[in-house]
Amino acid sequence: MPRQRSRAQAEGPVRVTFELEPSDIERFHEALERAARIVRDTEELDIVAATKHALDNLPIGGAPGYVRKRMTGVHRLVLMLEDEAWALPQPERDDVLRALVYFSDPEDLVPDDISVIGLLDDAIMLELLLRRQRHVIGAWADFCAFRSALDDAPDDSDGRIAHARLLGRKRDTLRLRMRRRAQKAEGADVAS
Repeated sequence: MPRQRSRAQAEGPVRVTFELEPSDIERFHEALERAARIVRDTEELDIVAATKHALDNLPIGGAPGYVRKRMTGVHRLVLMLEDEAWALPQPERDDVLRALVYFSDPEDLVPDDISVIGLLDDAIMLELLLRRQRHVIGAWADFCAFRSALDDAPDDSDGRIAHARLLGRKRDTLRLRMRRRAQKAEGADVAS
């Protein structure tokens, strides 16, 4: 017997849009400034641990899909910070850490324990921050793809050194590209 689809399944996803007023954006900026102060005063390992704890303990399973989707972005940011071969430079690290601090703060604009909407502000902020980090995330993804395509490091020391040099050159090229793209995007944002 064929299963009947619910009305929501039959209609498919619904896109909801809204506009943030300057005062709304100012609240997010204030929250980011608070996150920046926390980043300056907290060890990176503690921020990453708090983020992992939040990912493990927040009620994400029952959260709407648009919230869960942004949470995968948080997980990706953690993996990027922990990637020793990528070794994200400090200015970009600090931007990522600010995003993680905001996410892992249970008392942000809307407390996270409020059913359904508690993670909404996190999803909005993460969307804004992930868009801002798109060049960093893209460069890291390209680095990971290059590293995967590169054969495993040879057993001999000369081969390992050559392997490390190739990886280092690719990393440096991608970092340069990421910074150029970020500057170009910043210039476009200022111009609009």
